[in-house]
Amino acid sequence: MLCAVYGARPDQLALDRRRVPWDSVVIRYGRAHTATDDGHGPDGQESMRMTTDAGLPAVAESVRLALLESPEGGPLVVDLAEAVVEHFALNYSKHPPHALFVQVRDVRQLLTPVVKSGHANTGVLRQVGWLSALLGNLAYHLDDVSGARVHLTAAAAYGAGAGERRLEAWASGAQSMVARSCGRITAAVEHAERGAAAAPEGLVRAQLHAWALLPALAAAGRGDDADHALATALNELEAAARAEAPGRFGFDAAELALHQADAFVVLGRTAAARTSAEASLAACAADTPSWAAASLTLAQAESTSAPQDAVQRAHDVLDRVPATRLRSTARTRLWHLNGMLTGVGGPVAGDLMERLRMLPASIDAHGQALTS
Repeated sequence: MLCAVYGARPDQLALDRRRVPWDSVVIRYGRAHTATDDGHGPDGQESMRMTTDAGLPAVAESVRLALLESPEGGPLVVDLAEAVVEHFALNYSKHPPHALFVQVRDVRQLLTPVVKSGHANTGVLRQVGWLSALLGNLAYHLDDVSGARVHLTAAAAYGAGAGERRLEAWASGAQSMVARSCGRITAAVEHAERGAAAAPEGLVRAQLHAWALLPALAAAGRGDDADHALATALNELEAAARAEAPGRFGFDAAELALHQADAFVVLGRTAAARTSAEASLAACAADTPSWAAASLTLAQAESTSAPQDAVQRAHDVLDRVPATRLRSTARTRLWHLNGMLTGVGGPVAGDLMERLRMLPASIDAHGQALTS
């Protein structure tokens, strides 16, 4: 499917490469993989390494214990902080954003005295930056746009200060995403260009061109430049030493297809958008955030040619993803789809409008996150 989308051979998209396992199982863009080539566990069931809600606060407790042993933030603290960031990133989609936000903030708070002491080494500063990046992404998924801007600005600054180009690039890309969601298109393009310039070659550069620069340029109506960004992303993905990377900060061909579909919807290329969205959806595990994103992008692409199918996809997402786990990005896609279906009318479209009106906000008027 992905080869059909890009008009490329499997080797050009690195689809013929063996996956590089993280332990025996890693979570990538909406998918569960084992170390086997087919990505499935025993009896044909997809398997993934799980983490529990109880395990989240225990992570912060381990950091607290490490700081008792090494309050100045020595190698033990750096190694543990790096493992904590990796844990949160790999398990990002397994927990409601509000629950994970609390735990990420707790860990960053534990490292703050080390930073304030003036003795923090580069390793500690780097992990504080990655924790800030996680907080920014979580705030965005909770529809706290101003909070997201604060955390992501801090993340980009720590990345630049620590010489961590990947962090600087990723945080700039996330800033572009946030700016674009607010209609600040010029700022979105500027952040995306900054991130693309900072990105190391290969997978990270592919990510920044597809996730940040491509949609920002599409939103600006710069179709030719968007096509160039997409071509660069494809070339970087082809040249990358690894075909994909796991976790919240990772990237793969399926995510590239989603961003391509989003951009094509904005540019009015609905047929191409539908093909790309179908490719992304085929690679997603059901009921995950990435599945919801791909489903709703496909629905947008179908809104003119198959409006009833588009409405049904929206209902499927609302039926299968609890409101507590419905990210702001999915909510935005739902409302955008609703606007695209305005001319359809009829009871089915009307039912969707009513469900969206009844959908509880991620954060209420008193600043409380939706928990049930």
